[in-house]
Amino acid sequence: MEEGREGWPCAAAAAGEAVAEEGEEDQFDRLPDAVLLDVFNRIGDVKALGRCALVSRRFHGLVPLVDSVFVRVDCVIPDEPAPASAGSPQAAAPSRGRGALAHIARLVLGGIVRPIQALGQILSPTLAIVSRRSVAPPPASPPPPAGDISHHSPSEVLRSFKELRSLRIELPTGELGIDDGVLLKWKADFGSTLGSCVILGASSVSSKPLLPTMSSPDAADSEAASLDDNREPEELASIPESLHTNGGLKLRVVWTISSLIAASARHYLLQPIIADHEMLDSLNLTDADGQGVLTMDKKQLQELRVRPVSVSGNSHRTLMPALIMRLWYAPHIELPGGVLLKGATLVAIRPSDDVLREGGGVEAAGPAGASWISDAFEEPYRTAAKVLFKRRTYSLEMNSF
Repeated sequence: MEEGREGWPCAAAAAGEAVAEEGEEDQFDRLPDAVLLDVFNRIGDVKALGRCALVSRRFHGLVPLVDSVFVRVDCVIPDEPAPASAGSPQAAAPSRGRGALAHIARLVLGGIVRPIQALGQILSPTLAIVSRRSVAPPPASPPPPAGDISHHSPSEVLRSFKELRSLRIELPTGELGIDDGVLLKWKADFGSTLGSCVILGASSVSSKPLLPTMSSPDAADSEAASLDDNREPEELASIPESLHTNGGLKLRVVWTISSLIAASARHYLLQPIIADHEMLDSLNLTDADGQGVLTMDKKQLQELRVRPVSVSGNSHRTLMPALIMRLWYAPHIELPGGVLLKGATLVAIRPSDDVLREGGGVEAAGPAGASWISDAFEEPYRTAAKVLFKRRTYSLEMNSF
């Protein structure tokens, strides 16, 4: 099926019904339900399926049996906080922040609290998405006009699907606001709490290849971060002292905390959807700009149904357990195609209890070993993760938050 033609079965069916009204046989009546369901599953997009459900009573009865659905969120309507007056406590609060911790808090919370509030509107049963109507009224009702706009959350839209097994939701953008040229990507999987998370960041991304000279202080590090997969970890340079002294490590801690908060907010707000669809065995929540991916498989979804989620205080996110992290760093990495990452950082995270129970380290998670780290991202960033994974490891621990 050609891309962009997801609406053709509906148009063809409408034409078939028009012929049937003139006394000829409707050719779609000759197709078994299983064939139509296969077509609908290949369409997947919830808006196109909503239009298909308007075509006929038969389609209206078959569309809710689709087991693979894709929901693209077009637009978020965030709650704008009321502006604080000049003399109010809210207006005076920022001036009380002092020191590095207050600065980090502003960096983290200032860029993520409002997106999380908006994300709560997206995934909660309240109205949150600006999209064309995708839940079909009874066939007797006329279809909505082409320009009719309504607001629906994924929970509301998906409630019509009775046998949903695979679900993919795409947000219009990631929750984390980052500066132009900065790379920040994460992938996390959850059961009732965090299973693992991989974060890839870089202070800058350039399409121009770096041409270091031997007099450059970063020349040796650039060579060490080359694509030589046979190089042993002990041959690689250790993490530069500059990472500790110029705020680089602090920045990477901020990236890590921000990514974990974003992932835990998505996880917490998916609960209504998971509760409504007991047959669901694959869930993937992404964003259009490729910043973050949250995945849940069949086992993890079942775990969430039987074990309640722990909430972090009064926030709308899942409580993060105590964590063990491994960090890899390279001043420069040049990837195939001339992509240059400066200040490239890879962070692998797992709950402390899981690491201690299974033995080994963060990297040796599950039967696939370290592949969950190196294969977390698409190219060219998968290559970057593999290169970083060969460098010397820096260990971190974090308490529950």
